[in-house]
Amino acid sequence: MSPLIPCIIAGGAGTRLWPVSREALPKPFMRLPDGESLLQKTFQRACALPGVSQLLTVTNREVFFRTLDDYRQSRQSDVALDFILEPFGRNTAPAIAAAALQVAQRYGNDAHLLVLPADHLITDTAAFQHAVERARALADQGWLVTFGIQPTRAETGFGYIEQGAALGDNGFAVARFVEKPAAATAQQYLADGRYLWNSGMFCMRVDTLLQELDDHAPQVLPALSHCLAHSQVFAGQQQRHLELDSQTFALAPDISIDYALMERSKKVAVVPCQLGWSDIGSWQAVRELSEADANGNQCTGQSVLHDVHDCYIDSPTRLVGGVGLKDLVIIDTPDALLVAHAGRTQDVKYIAQALKQQGHDAYRLHRSVTRPWGSYTVLEEGPGFKLKRLVVKPQGALSLQLHRHRSEHWIVVSGTAQVTNGDQHFVLVRNESTFIKPGRPHRLVNPADVELVMIEVQCGEYVGEDDIVRLNDVYGRTETP
Repeated sequence: MSPLIPCIIAGGAGTRLWPVSREALPKPFMRLPDGESLLQKTFQRACALPGVSQLLTVTNREVFFRTLDDYRQSRQSDVALDFILEPFGRNTAPAIAAAALQVAQRYGNDAHLLVLPADHLITDTAAFQHAVERARALADQGWLVTFGIQPTRAETGFGYIEQGAALGDNGFAVARFVEKPAAATAQQYLADGRYLWNSGMFCMRVDTLLQELDDHAPQVLPALSHCLAHSQVFAGQQQRHLELDSQTFALAPDISIDYALMERSKKVAVVPCQLGWSDIGSWQAVRELSEADANGNQCTGQSVLHDVHDCYIDSPTRLVGGVGLKDLVIIDTPDALLVAHAGRTQDVKYIAQALKQQGHDAYRLHRSVTRPWGSYTVLEEGPGFKLKRLVVKPQGALSLQLHRHRSEHWIVVSGTAQVTNGDQHFVLVRNESTFIKPGRPHRLVNPADVELVMIEVQCGEYVGEDDIVRLNDVYGRTETP
C-alpha cells in the first residue's frame, strides 16, 4: 500500500486565545487541563495511525526547538521526524505545496499526504483512524479528500461543506464550500443535514495534489520549487529539517489551500465524521473542556467567589476574588489580564491586533520566553533596566553575541556556568558573577547535567530584545551574510 505521511501544519498566532496564545508561543503549545499541549495530542494521534514511520511538520523556524521539546516528551522514538521550517508565514497553500514536493521526492508520487492542523483537539481516536482509512480509499481513486465534521449546533465561527453525490460508502463529492454563515443561515444548515463543518484536515495522493495545484493555482508550485532549490537541508540520526530560503519564499503567494485549490477543483470529496473534534478557536471552546460547578462557573487556580454565575476564570498563579459577576471570561497571565463577555470571545482577536499595531511586546512575547538553550523570565523592567531569570538546559549554550546599547551583569543562582567574556574564558559557580560591557562578545554555556539558573541584570539606554548581534550559534540562528 502507498506510504502514509502525516503532515502537521503548525502556523498562525491564535489571536482569539490571547493572552495565553501569542506569536512567539502560539496556540498549539497551549497546555490543556491534562497537562498536554494541542501539538502533543496531534503528534500522538498521527504517530498512532497504522503503518506510520515518518512524520513531517511544517512550522516556523522560531518555534522549531520548542516543537522538538514537545515531541520528545511524547516519547514516539520509533517515528522519524522531518521538518520544513518557514522563515515567516505565507498561509496554508505554500506550506502544503512545499510538503507535497518534498514527500513526492522522498517517498514517491503515490504517497498519501495527511494534512493535520497542529491546534485541533480530537477525542475519539478510533473514529479518527477509521475516517483516515476511508479518506485513503477515496484518495486512491483520484480525489482530494477533506474531513467534514457533522455539526452539533448552528455554529457561525466555522466554514461549511455542502455534500454532493455519494461516492460509495466512504464519502461524498463536495458540492461547494461555504464561508462562515450568519446565525439564521447556520440554523438552516443544521436542519438541512447536508452541511458539514470544514475541519481543515485533508488526505491526498501527492501526484493528484501536485497536478491539481498545477491546474488551478499555477503560481504556487513554481514558487515553491524555486524556493526548495535554494533551501538548506540539515540531517541527523532520526531528524531532518529543511530551512526554506527567506528571499525566495517571500515570492510565494500568500493564499490558503481552500482559496487556491479546494474551492476550484472538481475532484474534492468529503468524509463525514464524528470525532469529538474542536478547533479550540476561542475561550468559549476552551471552557467547554472542563466541568462547571453548581453556579455554572469553571475556574482554574485559586478563586473566592460571591454571587458569581456562568463565568470562566483561568488564573493559575494569582488569587482571584469575584463579586456579583455573570457571563464573563477572565484570563490572567503574569503580564496581561483579559476580561471579556462570554458571548464575545471571538472578538478577543481585536485586542491582539491592536497590540500588534501599537508594537506592544504583549502581542508577541510572554514574560517567560522559550529559547533553544532553555528559557528566560522577565522579573522586572523599567526605563534603562531589565531583570531576568535565565534557566539553561544541561549542555545548553547561548549564542556568542554582543549588545550595542546595554551592559549585562550575570549572577549564578545554581549550577555551573562556563563563560566567555571578551577574550576571557572562565567558570562561575553559585553566588559568583561577571560584568559584560556594551559591545563585548560573550557567551554562556551549561557544561553540567543539571540546569543552570542565572540572574541577568541589563542596564543601558535601550534594553529591547532586538539589541543582539549573534556572532556564532550552535542552533543555527546567525544570519547568513
